[in-house]
Amino acid sequence: MPAVLPPVLIVAHGQPSDPGPAAAELANLTAKVAAHLPSQTIASATLAEPDALAKAIAKLGQGGLLFPLFMAGGWFTRTHLPARLTAAGAQGWQVLEPLGCLASLHALTIKTAAEALQTRAGPIILAAHGSSKSSVPSDIAGHVAAKIRTELGCEVHVAFIDQTPQLKDLPAIGDHAICLPFFAASGGHVTTDIPEALASAGFSGTLLAALGLRLEIPALIAEAIRAASPVCTQDCRYKRG
Repeated sequence: MPAVLPPVLIVAHGQPSDPGPAAAELANLTAKVAAHLPSQTIASATLAEPDALAKAIAKLGQGGLLFPLFMAGGWFTRTHLPARLTAAGAQGWQVLEPLGCLASLHALTIKTAAEALQTRAGPIILAAHGSSKSSVPSDIAGHVAAKIRTELGCEVHVAFIDQTPQLKDLPAIGDHAICLPFFAASGGHVTTDIPEALASAGFSGTLLAALGLRLEIPALIAEAIRAASPVCTQDCRYKRG
């Protein structure tokens, strides 16, 4: 008999002010991931939906894999998600390395920047969330920006929503600039906060779609689920110093 593969739960922040659309977007992504893993049960839940995680765990059973659709391996993935699993009565569940920490995701970021540079001169602005409480989100964004700079030989800036340097404070850098949102989905930060911040900065370049909307993402996530690499138990491996 073939081995029974563990169930998988893909979890995202969601949108607390309006949970429905973000939950539907995640469910759509999850269906695309499931198409790459036909022998495995794949479900989704956002933290913004009341009791969604607990309901999903109750349906999936014990001994599964949780894939965080998060862009950093900080407090949420190493502390908050395990605590939420415990509160939901989950046993034997493993939190995997989040989307933003995957080397394959970093390679896709470079590919996205390279494609954009074929029709625009640059520079690249990597727009990320950041954090006022932890350096890890900015450390990962900085790591990815350095890889873009090294591999493509272009000018790269990193700016944030929730820490300095902020997008709204960007200096004028010309109408050939390219802003690439280092975000997993098209939530309010991508559809509202980033455009508003860029407008405040007088940005006149090109705003790309969020990285998590690339067509390659479902297959990339499926491969990460197959690899089942756990999230770092101590500090994130991209943390500086």
